[in-house]
Amino acid sequence: MSPFNEDRYKTLLEGLEISEVLVSELYSHLRIDADTYRPFYVDIENAILKKNYTTLGKISQVFKKGIFDIKASVYSNAGIPFVRISNLKNMGISTNDLIYIPKDENERNINTFLKRGDIILSKTAYPAASIVQIESCNTSQDTVAIKLKDDCFIDSAYLVVFLNSKYGFYQMQRWFTGNIQMHLNLIDSKGIFVYKSTANFQNTISEVFWKSYEILEQYQIKYNEAETLLLETLGIRKFQPSNKSVNVKCFNESFGTSGRLDPEYYHPKYEDYSGLIKDYKNGYDTVSSICSIKDKNFNPYEELNYKYIELANIGKTGEIIDCIYKSGEELPTRARRRVSENDVIISSIEGSLDSCALITPEYDNALCSTGFYVINSDKLNSETLLVLFKSAPIQNLLKKGCSGTILTAISKKELEQIPLPLIEENIQSEIKTKINESFTLREESEKLLELSKKAVEKAIEEDEQAAIDFITENIN
Repeated sequence: MSPFNEDRYKTLLEGLEISEVLVSELYSHLRIDADTYRPFYVDIENAILKKNYTTLGKISQVFKKGIFDIKASVYSNAGIPFVRISNLKNMGISTNDLIYIPKDENERNINTFLKRGDIILSKTAYPAASIVQIESCNTSQDTVAIKLKDDCFIDSAYLVVFLNSKYGFYQMQRWFTGNIQMHLNLIDSKGIFVYKSTANFQNTISEVFWKSYEILEQYQIKYNEAETLLLETLGIRKFQPSNKSVNVKCFNESFGTSGRLDPEYYHPKYEDYSGLIKDYKNGYDTVSSICSIKDKNFNPYEELNYKYIELANIGKTGEIIDCIYKSGEELPTRARRRVSENDVIISSIEGSLDSCALITPEYDNALCSTGFYVINSDKLNSETLLVLFKSAPIQNLLKKGCSGTILTAISKKELEQIPLPLIEENIQSEIKTKINESFTLREESEKLLELSKKAVEKAIEEDEQAAIDFITENIN
């Protein structure tokens, strides 16, 4: 056997990450997967262990996995809000697509019933943790419901910010297990180390956190004002469409013109909504006349990176919450629509037709899924288009145009036939101002959340006073 060549050994290992771990130091039921002991993860942990710390399990009086065996048939439009992974946004609970469970179902799962200020830990995705900022809720199997002990001296808002900082998130990522769907085990999440900072610092972080949510509420108000202005302009704010279920049509008024035989297509309520728009005092025209529809496929270059927008990235009020950032080679085949600033993207899929968004400057030249239509107009500004396509009249006409079996969607031909009101320029200008103000407020809210995370990281890496000074400088 050849003698051991240390220089050759070092050459072979150059550029590789290596950690030496004693058997006595193995974590979580003797986990031996190498990724668990990456130097980066070890450094993250050691940084916290040098501080005053505790663990997530020690400070929690309730630490339970969410409801596992609930069936979709139990969901309702009223009752107790039921939080799923898709509802966890911006370290809180997004009410976009929020569903509900009956009170008796909640009573059967009372251990995971949460109130304002409690915490939901994600087992599979980012954000790592979210605070319950609504009155109450229950939560699903892909999350962990957490209630803190009264005497743990950890503020819940501070804890959520810590868990979403790199010192919390990468601890969680370290313990992910699985093959296709990675997830965090309950026992591992209890052992996550938490930096136990001073009460003064926790209060500072908590103030910044809740300030971001105050601004977020103002953002929602501004969008609602734009929507109300549009509906009042159209004279339909309190409009109630027909609830009749029968509509008699002759051949020339039905299949002879539309080629559609499905009864839902001729529901009287659709005629009511269409009639309202066509009766608009300033006139109307069809989507094909008012808008340009960008439906040519773009083939991304394999070696370049692109921002990619999916349905899941669209927020409740027309904002793009986040995106995927991948090379052209890694993108799915549906990533074929290129968007530009001020375009409006509209979901074509029934069930998510209200997933419409305005393309802001940071998403200029991004890609979106072919499940979207990409439109713009010279007669209606982008902000007015956004509010229009999310309004009840146009949403109903989009739904009317949907067809298909396995995947029901609206065709380009049906989209082009939808009537749009020719809103006066002064009203369009006012809608634009309100939408822009709302987007600015949302951006401000997100910056405060990011600021709070960076401050926590600074407190661990330097000290708390440096972190407080950092907050003061950046808020000013």
